[in-house]
Amino acid sequence: MAVLVVGPRRLTTPARTDPDLTPWVDRLIALEPVEVAPVVACSGGADSVALLALAVAAGLRPTAVYVDHGLRPDGPAEAAFVARVAARLGVASRAVSIDVMPGPNLEARARAARYAALDEVRRGLGASTVLVGHTADDQAETVLLNLMRGSAAAGLGAMAERRGVIVRPLLRLRRTDCEEVCAAVGIAPVRDPMNDDHAFRRVAIRADVLPRLSALAGRDLVPVLARQADVLRSESDYLDELARAAWPPEPDLNPAGVLARLPLPLARRAVRQWIGSPPPSFADVERVLTVARGDARATELSGGHRVERRAGVLHLVRASVTP
Repeated sequence: MAVLVVGPRRLTTPARTDPDLTPWVDRLIALEPVEVAPVVACSGGADSVALLALAVAAGLRPTAVYVDHGLRPDGPAEAAFVARVAARLGVASRAVSIDVMPGPNLEARARAARYAALDEVRRGLGASTVLVGHTADDQAETVLLNLMRGSAAAGLGAMAERRGVIVRPLLRLRRTDCEEVCAAVGIAPVRDPMNDDHAFRRVAIRADVLPRLSALAGRDLVPVLARQADVLRSESDYLDELARAAWPPEPDLNPAGVLARLPLPLARRAVRQWIGSPPPSFADVERVLTVARGDARATELSGGHRVERRAGVLHLVRASVTP
């Protein structure tokens, strides 16, 4: 196999100019509602490069978008690498720089900033969807992360195949599948050194927790956890529909008595949907229910919000400035 050297990264020229990716394309999910020209989040790693290659093989005309968080000096080189990969696959590419300051909750803040940047590019291109390269391994890790956080069924349902404009076609593929796709198209992907830093919980779960749990169970737990997430997510979505039907989240017409009489699982979900994003804590939800039952006339919520009961109706007074 010949090697084409391109700067700090390497693209390898495959033995065949048109590798057969059908076995992996056939396992993609959630592509039916996807437009022909979506945005594909591409970091240069195996998962995102495989997603880009499979999107092309599936007949789409994606635009690869690299988001540089400004956290590592390799960002510009990786952006250039993604541009070369996109050109190699015959698609357009973009690079976006954002500022994420080091500090607590870095992973969550970087993720939120990344999705915001991707959505801005999507709107600028007039695209309706953003494809991201989460695999079954990512799904299993997310289940365990959310379990550690004390998440309810919605959190244990982990990542949906499609949520709003975000589509995850690789949830039935493993990381090893992505590496095989990269090898098939002759691209040596970028390896992010942050993926080796056990200070990040996800890395510790990937490298330590999941292998130990799988050894204890005597089987690979990734498909087990991914299947559990599918079941819990479908049940959670159904309960959310029931909650919306029983207590629609209206801006100014939310009868407290109706909420107070709902079964507790539906009442909690109705409150979460009413308050919206960011999702309220369990304690916040319980405080709102005490107001709905008439045990209190008002309560303060995280983020400076306030819920009041006036003339039998609940009112959400949002903070004028969100911290």
